Amino acid sequence: MTIKVGDKLPSVQLTQATAEGPKPVTTDELFKGKKVALFAVPGAFTPTCSAKHLPGFKEQAGAIKGKGVDTIACLSVNDAFVMKAWGESQGVGDDIVMLADGNGDFTREVGLSLDGSKFGMGPRSQRYSMIVDDGVVKELNVEQGGEFKVSSADYLLAQL
Repeated sequence: MTIKVGDKLPSVQLTQATAEGPKPVTTDELFKGKKVALFAVPGAFTPTCSAKHLPGFKEQAGAIKGKGVDTIACLSVNDAFVMKAWGESQGVGDDIVMLADGNGDFTREVGLSLDGSKFGMGPRSQRYSMIVDDGVVKELNVEQGGEFKVSSADYLLAQL
């Protein structure tokens, strides 16, 4: 079952890519008492993710946070080392928290898995964005097919 607006996010452990290395973090820690703009991508370093999705959130970080968002987070079914390297290559700094859902636990729990097997990528996340307030989904924007429209930073910013 896919998560929907009004649902509480599941309690799952992710890994945060930090300057000191991988750091386990629970969704409860990440979302409790905060307004979070979360966006998920099928894969770090992949074309649309690297050329449009992550850069859009980097460019709009100030405007998004100016609308009351405490944290902007990027999630992918990749390991924390890949997420850290990708964040560094994109120059996200402290603007975006890079989250690894290495085993895809969160992605499965929210019902937003994607089968990337035909591309040699295995199970991945669909491309989406959401606004989460104190662990509850307030907006959810899931892309259809190979599109990149409703999960963009500009689209999410207009929802704030």
